[in-house]
Amino acid sequence: MPQQAALYRRLTVEENLMLFARLEKHEDPRASTAEMLELTGLEERRGEIVARLSGGNQQRINIAIGLLSRPSVLLLDEPSVGLDPRQRARLWEFVSALAADRGTTVIFSTHDIQEAERYGGRLLVLADGEALFDGSSAGLREAVRREAPEAADQDFETAFVAFLHHRGH
Repeated sequence: MPQQAALYRRLTVEENLMLFARLEKHEDPRASTAEMLELTGLEERRGEIVARLSGGNQQRINIAIGLLSRPSVLLLDEPSVGLDPRQRARLWEFVSALAADRGTTVIFSTHDIQEAERYGGRLLVLADGEALFDGSSAGLREAVRREAPEAADQDFETAFVAFLHHRGH
């Protein structure tokens, strides 16, 4: 999924989903649209113009469009960028349920280290095209403590930046 929602802002939620279901050549675009409205919890907003929705709701529609093809893996690029804390929490609740309920593997990129730590089951830290870490959030915390002990008492983001600096990035 792209960082910015790829939606037709003058169409309604339902019209956007119907359009993309038809583009995906679904046998029953109405049924697919109804399923995505239910999955995203946007049934009550089906008739609203997308441009009038919050960023969080637009992102949920964007994800629903990506799910129309029933992928086994969903790639999200900075899915919570520009969202307020409440919208961010709702988005991650939705994405977490998606992974748990549908068995969809979710891979996301983020520059927010706390978000990666909180929602990522496995973290891959890349800097300048180099893989610096691959493992759990607990493993990342340990690597940060080990390589940047002078920053261990600081907040995790500050300690993480020190870790990157120690690694030459």
